Amino acid sequence: MQNTNEPPLVSVVVPTRNSEKYLQKCLLSIRGQTYKNLEIIVVDNHSADKTKEIAERYADLVLTKGPERCAQLNFGIRHARGKYVYRVDSDFFVKAPVIESAVTKCEREGFDAICIHNASDPSASFWAKVRKIERDCYRYDDLNVAARFFRKDVFERVGGFDEDLVAGEDYDLHNRLLKHGFKIGYIEPEEVHLGEPESLAEIAKKHYYYGKTITKFLGKNEMRGFKQINPVRPAFIRNWVGLAEDPALFFGFAVYQYVKYFSGGLGFVLASLDSRKHHFRKEPTRW
Repeated sequence: MQNTNEPPLVSVVVPTRNSEKYLQKCLLSIRGQTYKNLEIIVVDNHSADKTKEIAERYADLVLTKGPERCAQLNFGIRHARGKYVYRVDSDFFVKAPVIESAVTKCEREGFDAICIHNASDPSASFWAKVRKIERDCYRYDDLNVAARFFRKDVFERVGGFDEDLVAGEDYDLHNRLLKHGFKIGYIEPEEVHLGEPESLAEIAKKHYYYGKTITKFLGKNEMRGFKQINPVRPAFIRNWVGLAEDPALFFGFAVYQYVKYFSGGLGFVLASLDSRKHHFRKEPTRW
């Protein structure tokens, strides 16, 4: 029988695919948390590098699942034993007080889910510096934010991650938590994204892929979904003074936003045209 005085177990679920570059740093940061009653579950999507070897060294459980991260996360959480579950992507470094702060917020103040600010590692490249000033605009934002730490029973009640989504799956889950009336809190300690882009080509490729898959997210999330992907964001307007402090970074920010939305828009348009062609091919001939 579990000791009732023991702090609640937290299950940290990490989806991976060819993640050897950052995975060890990620898992060591989780092992280094000030909160010790946790388990680490890595769900790998058939990696061809040393990802599974690294995972088996540091995780409590290593599973295999595809085809995308939503399916991986749901599968991992089904195997989780914790009262709380925490989604951590494999190229994130989690600062030491994060889990303790999240558990304390939930246990003492009755929150059902927690938003954890994710900053960018500015040392990776010029574009990482640009991404950092963008992400820092979203600290304590109520629109462009997504909870990553949940009570497991709450996660299950809203249906988990939608496995039909590739882009916007985190916003989608957060939006459903709000619709169900669950209480979402914020903490000060943050995660740091290590896997930042080094070139505009990387940024374009990523957002072109997301643009090709965003239609389902917009169909589900309607007006709030459109606001969440809108290039004109209240968070930018509130923080325009900070954005404009460094002219070079501000110019880079403008270029980054253009490439991001141009690539995403191109992917969206081409995917829509392809869908229409497929629809007309299937449409029966009417005489």
